Amino acid sequence: MGSSDEYLQRFVAETDWYNSIVLGNLLPDSVWKPLPRPFQIWLRDYIGGTALYFISGFLWCFYIYYLKRNVYLPKDAIPSNKAMLLQIIVAMKAMPWYCALPTLSEYMVEKGWTRCFSSISEVGWPAYIAYTAAYLVFCEFGIYWAHRELHDIKPLYKHLHATHHIYNKQNTLSPFAGLAFHPLDGILQAISHVIALFIIPTQFTTHIALLFLEAVWTANIHDCIHAKLWPVMGAGYHTIHHTTYRHNYGHYTIWMDWMFGTLRDPEEDLKKDE
Repeated sequence: MGSSDEYLQRFVAETDWYNSIVLGNLLPDSVWKPLPRPFQIWLRDYIGGTALYFISGFLWCFYIYYLKRNVYLPKDAIPSNKAMLLQIIVAMKAMPWYCALPTLSEYMVEKGWTRCFSSISEVGWPAYIAYTAAYLVFCEFGIYWAHRELHDIKPLYKHLHATHHIYNKQNTLSPFAGLAFHPLDGILQAISHVIALFIIPTQFTTHIALLFLEAVWTANIHDCIHAKLWPVMGAGYHTIHHTTYRHNYGHYTIWMDWMFGTLRDPEEDLKKDE
């Protein structure tokens, strides 16, 4: 790890490669290369994030609502096309703002302001695994408390998080609801990914991949299908969150809810219903 100009050029070269993959294959060089560098990164993130949102959303909806119709969900739990369209509209209004976060993180990495490193070989696999685990725990903790405070602090809930919680029943939740937030809400919940870079040595490509994995993961936890895969905070847990508003604030796992007393298990709910 280092902050010399020569070392930082590795990050610049990597982001240039990402830009060439996305922008270079969609736009003439004369259109995108003269753009300011931060705008190139933002445009690439916007195109990539939007494509990921639609591809993951449409494929997952096609699988669970059509190929497996009435297998995972009863007919009356499937959201209407109108409900999904409204979720898409909310997400698309927020997407330009969401993409400001990876743009900012990449800019700070290129400037040498973070603890990012370029290659796993610089630290070795054991250290890389330990750092990545620490990064994920930090993000899990940060997302849990950001999410919880967006509920507990009433003005934040009223003006930000309530936009997402209009989807509060099975037949109003879908994979497209995963990014249907007020833009500031989405940024507050994801900002732990950026703060972590100043505290925990993080491999740059891993950081970018985990940020964009958010789009896929949030689609998954809004499909209302309980995967029963402990300790994953799957859709069974998250659907309870959308119906009680006071449980299951976690992101990837149930551990933070377990530690802080907000966990509600869908299996226990099923037993009570029976």
